[in-house]
Amino acid sequence: MNWEEELLDLYEKNNREAGIIRYKEYQKKNGTEKVPYVLLPLFHTTMAAQIEVVIDEDGNFLGASKVANEDKMTMIPVTEKSGSRTAGKEPHPLCDNLKYLAGDYSKYVKDGKENASEYYDLYMQGLEQWRLSEYNHKKVDAVCHFLKKQRLIQDLIQVKVLEADEHGYLDETVKIQNIPQSKAFVRFIVRQKMSEQITEEACWKDQSLQECFLAYYRSCQKESELDYVTGHWEAPTYLHSKKIRNEGDGAKLISSNDEANYTFRGRFLNKEQAFVIGSETSQKIHNALKWIIRKQGHHYDTLTMVTWESNMLQMPVWDADTDTIMEEAQQDISGQGADSGMLDSDFTIDEDLFSEDYIKKSEEERESEKISDGNLNTAKQFYQALNGYRKHIDHTSRMVLMAFDAATTGRLALAEYKALETGRYLKNIEKWHSQCAWLHTKYKNGGRQCYLGIPGIKEIADILYGSDSKGILTINDKNGKRLYAETGKRLMPCIWDGRSIPYDLVRTAVNKASAPQSYKERYNWEKVLALACSFVKKHRFETDKEEWEVALDENCRDKNYLYGRLLAVADRIEYRTFDTEKDSGRVTNAKRYMSAFAQRPFSTWKVIEENLQPYLGKLKLTERKYYENLIDQICQLFEVEGFRENTKLDGLYLLGFHSQSFQLKNYKKEETDGGNKDE
Repeated sequence: MNWEEELLDLYEKNNREAGIIRYKEYQKKNGTEKVPYVLLPLFHTTMAAQIEVVIDEDGNFLGASKVANEDKMTMIPVTEKSGSRTAGKEPHPLCDNLKYLAGDYSKYVKDGKENASEYYDLYMQGLEQWRLSEYNHKKVDAVCHFLKKQRLIQDLIQVKVLEADEHGYLDETVKIQNIPQSKAFVRFIVRQKMSEQITEEACWKDQSLQECFLAYYRSCQKESELDYVTGHWEAPTYLHSKKIRNEGDGAKLISSNDEANYTFRGRFLNKEQAFVIGSETSQKIHNALKWIIRKQGHHYDTLTMVTWESNMLQMPVWDADTDTIMEEAQQDISGQGADSGMLDSDFTIDEDLFSEDYIKKSEEERESEKISDGNLNTAKQFYQALNGYRKHIDHTSRMVLMAFDAATTGRLALAEYKALETGRYLKNIEKWHSQCAWLHTKYKNGGRQCYLGIPGIKEIADILYGSDSKGILTINDKNGKRLYAETGKRLMPCIWDGRSIPYDLVRTAVNKASAPQSYKERYNWEKVLALACSFVKKHRFETDKEEWEVALDENCRDKNYLYGRLLAVADRIEYRTFDTEKDSGRVTNAKRYMSAFAQRPFSTWKVIEENLQPYLGKLKLTERKYYENLIDQICQLFEVEGFRENTKLDGLYLLGFHSQSFQLKNYKKEETDGGNKDE
């Protein structure tokens, strides 16, 4: 399928949702915000209403009120021209701005009242035509009778919904939802008389009213041409919908009003030869796109991305972190997938394994404070989550991705389109998260928790391009949203198509991880280090088919890995002598020299090793012997020439550093003949 057919298929499969307003929850700092979205019926759009007028079925005014900001989204019928209007006089069929609805508009507005009657007359002509057709509705009768009295603004002033100045004109300094009073949008509620059948009183929610307008509008369409998308004969349209990415979006995806430039000139004589899209086809395409974007789209500055499964089954989100995928799988497939995927929640990155308090604790208490890398366990949970999704798909199922961007305010471009068989999509998701699997941390449920996998795209962008801000890594500059978008574009082929990770991203992560002094918070640098390890691990697999794990490889003889291990031991030795209170902000020599060490490991290691001697002297005898023996064991794994080679280390040294650090932080003291225990 092409992208137009995908959107048509999406609309047809979900047309039962048409006209039903639903709400999506967003987490805010001060609570949860509910934002409405709706799959629009044909020839309908949404507007932000500022005033709500209540009348009875005979058109008598009963009251009015200002619309709350959270309830302003209003579904209204539109014509082809009114739905695309930017200027000119094109009234909507039912609900509209005051200048169209108020017959007394010129009495209460000081400026711009010269042509006020023309707007009102055009609106009433269109409403009267609908009312006199066989597709009339009792609410159309009520609104028509009410507005013929030409006292809408007068009534609104009397109930203090609108405010007049001392001269009797509308006070333009008073605004409703930041809109001047004279430009307010009005919607209607028609109170029904006592009857056995109770219907929806709000005009924008009444599906019977929507159906009546659709039938009426179809009856008005006489011309038909061959629709280039479906191959059916339909009434054509060259005025296509806007408000695609959000309610204020004026950019159009399909447009044909360029008669002067080279949009079709040189290939066709006129726009009709270039393409013809049926009016209803266009409505379905645009309404489906608006709905799915509001339902599950993501926005990065001007770039909007959205994905869905062809049968609207819940699938893992491609740009989410591993832990989120496992957690959501539990909800999406009713517990048939994985558990939350979190490892032990008591992980403390700087746990003091040699303290007296620690030694006195029971074995059970000690074990509860540790965290293993959990490779097998977490991998099993992740595979269970994906298998849970696989059980619900069929051979026709496919995943669709669309990304839209706009260089100008008037034109919207399809920046990316992918359609992938869902089974292959799940396989590629599994490939990305398993090949990048490393130990990462995140704040969750009020604490810091650990998971095996890879962060989400937004977090990756923050780690690669962000800086310390109030204790977290984030992109603060004005181009931040663009960096999120560009990171998503770069990594999307890696996740969706299983392509190799761009090496410049690997290099960026390694360089940033090699400069720990650039970060005020140690936790932030550790996030950078973990991401660099994920990227290096994937890159090494793609180039050399090497497989690396968080667990320390004590038999690896690679120079880069071994130098990373040495640096981790030096870092741990100095850290073990720190005073908890006095040295909380102190940086070890190993981290201070890390950048130089990555460039010239042999010469820099000599400096680091000399500086280690005073710290080794501060340790207890058994602990000092343990670290000295460990350094000797690592050095014995080097080839002599490799050890002396003073060339730049590659990213593998970070894997050695992280794995060795992790092993030391979670070291389990056992009584052995070697005396590896505290006195």
